[in-house]
Amino acid sequence: MSAGRFAPSPSGDLHVGNLRTALLAWLWARRSGRDFLIRVEDLDRVRPGAEQQQLSDLRAIGLDWDGPVERQSRRRNRYDAAVARLQDAGRVYECFCTRREILEAPTAPHHPPGSYPGTCRGLSAAERDDRRTERPAALRLRAAVAVFAIEDEIHGTYEGPVDDFVLRRGDGVPAYNLAVVVDDADQGIDQVVRGDDLLSSAPRQALLATLLGTAPPTYAHVPLALNRAGQRLAKRDGAVTLAELAARDIDAFELIAGSLGLAGTTPTELLRTFDPARLPAEPWVFDPPRQC
Repeated sequence: MSAGRFAPSPSGDLHVGNLRTALLAWLWARRSGRDFLIRVEDLDRVRPGAEQQQLSDLRAIGLDWDGPVERQSRRRNRYDAAVARLQDAGRVYECFCTRREILEAPTAPHHPPGSYPGTCRGLSAAERDDRRTERPAALRLRAAVAVFAIEDEIHGTYEGPVDDFVLRRGDGVPAYNLAVVVDDADQGIDQVVRGDDLLSSAPRQALLATLLGTAPPTYAHVPLALNRAGQRLAKRDGAVTLAELAARDIDAFELIAGSLGLAGTTPTELLRTFDPARLPAEPWVFDPPRQC
């Protein structure tokens, strides 16, 4: 199976920026003859009722999807199996560093602040035993490379830094970078369309896919929706959700389609003229309507 996907976290309502990305992922998948899947990334923050509202909003703007909705919380055994494979290959080690210790530690040249410097990579068995009495260990990938390159339909060749990133947190929860790679491979997802704030994560994920024996998906990291201050759009920016816009008689679908330079009243109508090469290259600055 060949598929694209949209994978929201059920931590709150989707805003127009999220819906815009979902529409783009749908258009990209349908244009290329792929299935389109929905996956709920519910390993961490979950707000009661958020998943149902998000799915309702996706349907409200005319999106459909193939097969049942997948949920990460049901797939813990698959993440455990992936970690076990990497452990057997000698690519995993325990890490006892706190977030503060990592932020305060010097990092390798050309790596962004907060990159893991490898503090626990060379601990002896006795040192690991001693550290386990202080706190539970996270599990990190022994990356063995400093950079990894991907191909992106918008950004071209992108080479990003790769550190020894977390696979499983100290509380036992699988990390995002692990879960998303395992999920995409298991679901046959070979096309990932998402916000370009996640571009820097793609080299890590592509490397991990390669280590697990699967081909990385094709990527298209699309420009975000920003507020008037040039920051990522968020709930605090006013009338940004489907319900809030509807309360002000604003057609959210028309608004989103216009931001993409497309005309039509349904996703199927947009698909007739959709051309990724003609999409706006700059972020969409969303200026929410003000109340009278």
